This record gives sequence, C-alpha cells and structure tokens, in this order.
Amino acid sequence: MTQDDFDRLQALLVSRAGFRLGRDRIHLAEHRLAPVARREGFDSVDALLATLWVKPVASLGWAVIESLLNPETWFRRDRAVFDTFARELLPAIGRVRPEGRIQVWSAGCSSGQEAYSLAMAGLESGANIDIVATDLSQRALDKARAGVFSAFEVQRGLSAHTMLRWFEPAEDAWAVRPELKNAVRFARHNLLDAPTDDARFDIIVCRNVLVEMDPARRGQVVDYLERRLVDDGVLVLGADERIEGDTIAFRPVGGRRGLYVKAPSALSRAA
Repeated sequence: MTQDDFDRLQALLVSRAGFRLGRDRIHLAEHRLAPVARREGFDSVDALLATLWVKPVASLGWAVIESLLNPETWFRRDRAVFDTFARELLPAIGRVRPEGRIQVWSAGCSSGQEAYSLAMAGLESGANIDIVATDLSQRALDKARAGVFSAFEVQRGLSAHTMLRWFEPAEDAWAVRPELKNAVRFARHNLLDAPTDDARFDIIVCRNVLVEMDPARRGQVVDYLERRLVDDGVLVLGADERIEGDTIAFRPVGGRRGLYVKAPSALSRAA
C-alpha cells in the first residue's frame, strides 16, 4: 500500500464514518484489508484499492471501512462502569419513570459484549430496561445477534459463575441464553447520521468511540447524542474520554469518570 492509497483511505473513512487512523498505522490497515481482498476475489490489497478508486461501489467501500474500524471489546470492560450502571443509574432513573421503564442505547456496540454486559447488569438488578445496541459494522452486528462467543471471549471479563448463569455450551463455543439474548435489540447505525425520529434514551453508553474519531466530526456526533438523550438522562463515555471543547451540550458528573449530564445551556436551548 502506498502512502497515497493510505491518505485516500483516511479521507474515505473520515467522510463516511468519522474515524481516523494514525499515520503510523499504514501496515495495520494493509493487514486488515488482506482478508477483505481475498473475500472479495482480489489477488492483493493493491488490486482491491485500484478497483475501489476507479469504481467506488458502495458495498465494497463499506467492506473496506468496516475492516478498518477498531473492533476491540470484551465483557464487562472496566467493571466499575457496570457497577455504577446497576447500583446507581438504573435505580435512580427507574424511580422517576413510568413503570420504572428505562431506555438504554449502547452506541458503537461492536460484536455485542458491552450490550450483553449491560443487559446482565440490568437483569441481575431486577430493573425494567429496554436496550438498543447499534454499530456501523454489519459483520460485528451479525456476530452480536448470533450471540455465540469463544471460550476466550466469555472468560475475558466474566467469572465462571456469571458465564454459567448467562451462557450455555454450543459445541466449541458458548451461546447467550435466550433470556439475555431477548433483552437486547441490535441495529445498524452510523453515528454521523442526524436523528430522523423522536426516539430518546435515558442512558446512552458510547464508550471508547469518540476517542477514535476525527476531531472535526467528534463535536457533530456529541451533538447528535445530546439530541437523543432525555433532559435528565446520563451519557456514559470511556473513563479516559473527554468532550470538553468539542461541545457545550454536556458537563461531567463530579467524582464519576466518564459520566456526563446535559449542560444548562443545552437544556435552555431545548426549552
């Protein structure tokens, strides 16, 4: 892959998905594109890219973009987040909702581990929750919907007790039990797309997503998240993620890393 090819990939990724790879990751990009080239019937990555630049077919372009997204995730990643979710956020919000019903959006859910972790926390706490989980990658969503994970994947973040409670053996893998599977609805969504309906959520979990985004697009995405969050809702970001300077829509919750609520300016604008 030439530097020119990499620069054009960067432009494609930013324009359609909002994400950007560091300039030192050209070899990583080539490594991730190799399976795509084979799957699409090309002899090499260079041949795939040559076709893409001449005729940017939508399906091929998205296959390339999806391969470049960071898929890393695991169950109960940063366990403290799920403890706060179950012990503090769900009870506090449930008390002020009709029938205690809480709407949760897992934005950028990858292959589903985070969404299922949220569902475990909600079901174990007895909360009345509805979880929608979205991602840009169709391949990741297919895996999430299937709910089948390797032994390594389920053991990464889950105790033996939790694994046996929520999973059942499936040949050489582990499958999500129906109770857990039915607690999550998966859908494809691009965070760059402006809201087109009135759906709003009490809790939006969008962790370790904004940090990967191009700075010029990050503020746009945060504004869209703000429009999807109810006025007294909570936005959950990664523990080390910050949105100061990108938008005036949110302010951090003191003593709770990664938790944000709507800023007074956003509430005034909505009114």
